[in-house]
Amino acid sequence: MTRSLFPRSVLAVVALGLSVLAAGRAAPGPATITYQRVFKGSVPEFIEIKVGEHGAATFELRQLDEESDPQPFELSLVVRDKIFELAAALKNFAISDLDVHKRIANLGQKTFRYERDSETHETSFNYTLDATANQLTQIFEGLARQEGDLVTLQRRVKYDRLGVNDALRQFESDLERRLLPEPERVVPVLDQIAADSRFMEIVRTRARALAERIRTSRSQ
Repeated sequence: MTRSLFPRSVLAVVALGLSVLAAGRAAPGPATITYQRVFKGSVPEFIEIKVGEHGAATFELRQLDEESDPQPFELSLVVRDKIFELAAALKNFAISDLDVHKRIANLGQKTFRYERDSETHETSFNYTLDATANQLTQIFEGLARQEGDLVTLQRRVKYDRLGVNDALRQFESDLERRLLPEPERVVPVLDQIAADSRFMEIVRTRARALAERIRTSRSQ
Protein backbone atom coordinates (compact mmCIF):
# COMPACT_ATOMS: atom_id res chain seq x y z
CA MET A 1 0.00 0.00 0.00
CA THR A 2 1.35 3.44 -1.02
CA ARG A 3 1.78 5.85 1.87
CA SER A 4 0.90 9.51 1.52
CA LEU A 5 3.83 11.90 1.36
CA PHE A 6 1.95 14.31 3.65
CA PRO A 7 0.79 13.90 7.25
CA ARG A 8 -2.93 13.51 7.82
CA SER A 9 -3.07 16.87 9.60
CA VAL A 10 -1.72 18.62 6.50
CA LEU A 11 -4.22 16.83 4.27
CA ALA A 12 -7.07 17.82 6.61
CA VAL A 13 -6.07 21.48 6.43
CA VAL A 14 -5.87 21.31 2.63
CA ALA A 15 -9.29 19.66 2.44
CA LEU A 16 -10.77 22.32 4.70
CA GLY A 17 -9.27 25.07 2.58
CA LEU A 18 -10.68 23.52 -0.59
CA SER A 19 -14.16 23.26 0.95
CA VAL A 20 -14.06 26.91 2.01
CA LEU A 21 -12.94 27.91 -1.47
CA ALA A 22 -15.77 25.88 -3.01
CA ALA A 23 -18.29 27.52 -0.71
CA GLY A 24 -16.99 30.92 -1.72
CA ARG A 25 -17.60 30.00 -5.35
CA ALA A 26 -21.13 28.71 -4.74
CA ALA A 27 -23.79 29.73 -7.22
CA PRO A 28 -25.33 33.13 -6.46
CA GLY A 29 -28.82 33.32 -5.01
CA PRO A 30 -31.88 34.19 -7.12
CA ALA A 31 -32.28 37.76 -8.26
CA THR A 32 -35.30 39.97 -7.51
CA ILE A 33 -36.54 42.90 -9.57
CA THR A 34 -38.75 45.49 -7.91
CA TYR A 35 -40.87 48.21 -9.47
CA GLN A 36 -42.19 50.97 -7.27
CA ARG A 37 -44.29 53.99 -8.14
CA VAL A 38 -45.23 56.71 -5.65
CA PHE A 39 -47.75 59.30 -6.82
CA LYS A 40 -49.42 61.27 -4.06
CA GLY A 41 -53.04 62.13 -4.83
CA SER A 42 -53.60 59.24 -7.27
CA VAL A 43 -55.43 55.96 -6.66
CA PRO A 44 -53.48 54.01 -5.66
CA GLU A 45 -50.75 56.33 -4.43
CA PHE A 46 -48.29 53.49 -3.88
CA ILE A 47 -47.54 50.59 -6.22
CA GLU A 48 -44.85 47.99 -5.60
CA ILE A 49 -44.34 44.79 -7.55
CA LYS A 50 -41.55 42.32 -6.83
CA VAL A 51 -40.65 39.52 -9.23
CA GLY A 52 -38.24 36.77 -8.28
CA GLU A 53 -36.00 35.04 -10.77
CA HIS A 54 -37.53 31.67 -9.87
CA GLY A 55 -41.14 32.80 -10.20
CA ALA A 56 -42.23 34.17 -6.80
CA ALA A 57 -44.04 37.51 -7.15
CA THR A 58 -45.85 39.96 -4.87
CA PHE A 59 -47.86 43.12 -5.45
CA GLU A 60 -48.94 45.97 -3.22
CA LEU A 61 -51.48 48.64 -4.17
CA ARG A 62 -52.47 51.16 -1.48
CA GLN A 63 -52.69 54.74 -0.35
CA LEU A 64 -49.63 56.13 1.40
CA ASP A 65 -51.32 56.30 4.80
CA GLU A 66 -52.36 52.63 4.69
CA GLU A 67 -50.32 49.81 6.18
CA SER A 68 -48.04 47.75 3.98
CA ASP A 69 -49.59 44.41 3.02
CA PRO A 70 -47.93 42.79 -0.04
CA GLN A 71 -49.83 39.90 -1.59
CA PRO A 72 -48.54 37.00 -3.71
CA PHE A 73 -49.72 36.62 -7.29
CA GLU A 74 -49.10 34.33 -10.24
CA LEU A 75 -46.88 35.34 -13.13
CA SER A 76 -46.19 33.37 -16.28
CA LEU A 77 -42.67 32.41 -17.31
CA VAL A 78 -43.09 34.48 -20.48
CA VAL A 79 -43.77 37.72 -18.60
CA ARG A 80 -41.18 36.98 -15.92
CA ASP A 81 -38.49 36.29 -18.51
CA LYS A 82 -39.41 39.46 -20.41
CA ILE A 83 -38.99 41.51 -17.23
CA PHE A 84 -35.52 40.09 -16.60
CA GLU A 85 -34.59 40.48 -20.27
CA LEU A 86 -35.48 44.18 -20.24
CA ALA A 87 -33.71 44.68 -16.91
CA ALA A 88 -30.57 43.09 -18.35
CA ALA A 89 -30.78 45.47 -21.32
CA LEU A 90 -30.75 48.28 -18.75
CA LYS A 91 -27.64 46.71 -17.12
CA ASN A 92 -29.80 45.64 -14.18
CA PHE A 93 -30.21 49.35 -13.40
CA ALA A 94 -26.49 49.95 -12.86
CA ILE A 95 -26.85 52.79 -15.34
CA SER A 96 -26.81 56.55 -15.50
CA ASP A 97 -29.91 58.54 -14.58
CA LEU A 98 -32.95 57.74 -16.78
CA ASP A 99 -34.84 60.94 -16.00
CA VAL A 100 -35.02 63.69 -18.64
CA HIS A 101 -34.72 66.35 -15.90
CA LYS A 102 -37.00 68.79 -17.70
CA ARG A 103 -39.83 70.85 -16.26
CA ILE A 104 -42.78 68.57 -16.91
CA ALA A 105 -45.80 67.48 -14.88
CA ASN A 106 -45.36 65.14 -11.95
CA LEU A 107 -46.14 61.66 -13.29
CA GLY A 108 -45.14 59.80 -10.15
CA GLN A 109 -41.69 58.81 -8.92
CA LYS A 110 -40.86 55.44 -10.44
CA THR A 111 -38.04 53.21 -9.22
CA PHE A 112 -36.45 50.05 -10.61
CA ARG A 113 -34.38 47.95 -8.23
CA TYR A 114 -32.25 44.84 -8.86
CA GLU A 115 -31.11 42.67 -5.96
CA ARG A 116 -29.02 39.51 -5.87
CA ASP A 117 -27.31 38.56 -2.59
CA SER A 118 -25.33 41.66 -1.60
CA GLU A 119 -25.54 43.20 -5.08
CA THR A 120 -28.08 46.01 -5.41
CA HIS A 121 -28.68 48.53 -8.20
CA GLU A 122 -31.42 51.14 -8.30
CA THR A 123 -32.56 53.97 -10.54
CA SER A 124 -35.49 56.39 -10.24
CA PHE A 125 -37.25 58.76 -12.63
CA ASN A 126 -40.40 60.81 -13.16
CA TYR A 127 -40.30 60.69 -16.96
CA THR A 128 -37.86 59.03 -19.34
CA LEU A 129 -37.33 58.83 -23.07
CA ASP A 130 -35.58 55.45 -22.82
CA ALA A 131 -37.69 52.98 -24.83
CA THR A 132 -36.57 49.94 -22.83
CA ALA A 133 -37.36 51.58 -19.51
CA ASN A 134 -40.77 52.64 -20.82
CA GLN A 135 -41.52 49.12 -22.01
CA LEU A 136 -40.61 47.71 -18.60
CA THR A 137 -42.72 50.37 -16.89
CA GLN A 138 -45.71 49.46 -19.06
CA ILE A 139 -45.43 45.80 -18.08
CA PHE A 140 -45.31 46.59 -14.37
CA GLU A 141 -48.10 49.17 -14.59
CA GLY A 142 -50.16 46.64 -16.55
CA LEU A 143 -49.60 44.00 -13.89
CA ALA A 144 -50.65 46.48 -11.20
CA ARG A 145 -53.83 47.35 -13.10
CA GLN A 146 -54.55 43.69 -13.77
CA GLU A 147 -54.21 42.70 -10.11
CA GLY A 148 -56.22 45.76 -9.09
CA ASP A 149 -59.06 44.74 -11.43
CA LEU A 150 -58.95 41.19 -10.11
CA VAL A 151 -59.01 42.25 -6.46
CA THR A 152 -61.91 44.65 -7.12
CA LEU A 153 -63.93 41.92 -8.83
CA GLN A 154 -63.28 39.45 -6.04
CA ARG A 155 -64.31 41.96 -3.38
CA ARG A 156 -67.46 42.99 -5.25
CA VAL A 157 -68.47 39.35 -5.72
CA LYS A 158 -68.11 38.78 -2.00
CA TYR A 159 -69.37 42.04 -0.50
CA ASP A 160 -71.13 44.16 -3.16
CA ARG A 161 -72.97 42.18 -5.81
CA LEU A 162 -74.62 45.33 -7.18
CA GLY A 163 -71.17 46.77 -7.91
CA VAL A 164 -69.95 43.80 -9.95
CA ASN A 165 -71.21 45.20 -13.26
CA ASP A 166 -69.20 48.41 -12.82
CA ALA A 167 -66.10 46.36 -11.99
CA LEU A 168 -66.65 44.28 -15.13
CA ARG A 169 -66.94 47.44 -17.22
CA GLN A 170 -63.63 48.72 -15.84
CA PHE A 171 -61.94 45.40 -16.59
CA GLU A 172 -63.44 45.40 -20.08
CA SER A 173 -62.12 48.91 -20.71
CA ASP A 174 -58.61 47.89 -19.63
CA LEU A 175 -58.86 44.78 -21.79
CA GLU A 176 -59.88 46.77 -24.86
CA ARG A 177 -56.98 49.18 -24.37
CA ARG A 178 -54.58 46.22 -24.15
CA LEU A 179 -53.26 47.33 -20.77
CA LEU A 180 -53.28 43.89 -19.14
CA PRO A 181 -50.28 41.58 -19.68
CA GLU A 182 -52.12 38.38 -18.70
CA PRO A 183 -55.92 38.86 -18.65
CA GLU A 184 -56.39 35.08 -18.48
CA ARG A 185 -55.59 35.38 -14.76
CA VAL A 186 -59.04 36.93 -14.33
CA VAL A 187 -60.94 34.17 -16.18
CA PRO A 188 -61.69 32.04 -13.07
CA VAL A 189 -63.58 34.87 -11.36
CA LEU A 190 -65.38 35.67 -14.63
CA ASP A 191 -66.49 32.04 -14.83
CA GLN A 192 -67.62 32.22 -11.21
CA ILE A 193 -69.80 35.26 -11.94
CA ALA A 194 -71.21 33.74 -15.13
CA ALA A 195 -72.31 30.60 -13.26
CA ASP A 196 -73.83 32.36 -10.23
CA SER A 197 -77.60 32.77 -10.48
CA ARG A 198 -77.56 35.43 -7.74
CA PHE A 199 -76.28 37.96 -10.28
CA MET A 200 -78.48 39.67 -12.84
CA GLU A 201 -78.48 38.10 -16.28
CA ILE A 202 -76.82 41.16 -17.84
CA VAL A 203 -73.91 40.76 -15.42
CA ARG A 204 -73.59 37.03 -16.06
CA THR A 205 -73.75 37.59 -19.82
CA ARG A 206 -71.00 40.23 -19.69
CA ALA A 207 -68.75 38.01 -17.58
CA ARG A 208 -69.36 35.05 -19.88
CA ALA A 209 -68.58 37.12 -22.99
CA LEU A 210 -65.36 38.50 -21.48
CA ALA A 211 -64.15 35.04 -20.47
CA GLU A 212 -64.87 33.67 -23.94
CA ARG A 213 -63.11 36.63 -25.55
CA ILE A 214 -59.98 36.02 -23.49
CA ARG A 215 -60.00 32.28 -24.20
CA THR A 216 -60.40 32.89 -27.93
CA SER A 217 -57.57 35.43 -28.11
CA ARG A 218 -55.30 33.11 -26.10
CA SER A 219 -55.87 30.20 -28.51
CA GLN A 220 -55.07 32.25 -31.61
